[in-house]
Amino acid sequence: MKKQTAGREKLGEFAPQFAALNDDLLFGEVWSREAQLSAHDRSLITCSALLAMGAPQLENHLILAKENGVIKAEIVELITHLAFYAGWPKAWSAFTMAKEIFESSDDH
Repeated sequence: MKKQTAGREKLGEFAPQFAALNDDLLFGEVWSREAQLSAHDRSLITCSALLAMGAPQLENHLILAKENGVIKAEIVELITHLAFYAGWPKAWSAFTMAKEIFESSDDH
């Protein structure tokens, strides 16, 4: 996985400790544990949690999921399934984001 710098770029001066934890611990250590759970699977799990919360970070994680090999069919199934557990409006919002992100390629 590529080195994450979003924390430092967006919050480095304002909240340096949080930025370091985001970049170095969460993305640097936890996400790099691919022997325990692949980045693909971590992306599916993270997108599920963010969708359920209605968190704005979902969009960035959908982009990351695509980079981690999640294909359109998987994300469509994930959102459809979660619509019944997380809520229909959240699924609609997630589909709007996912369509824009995943429609631009040959994913199935």
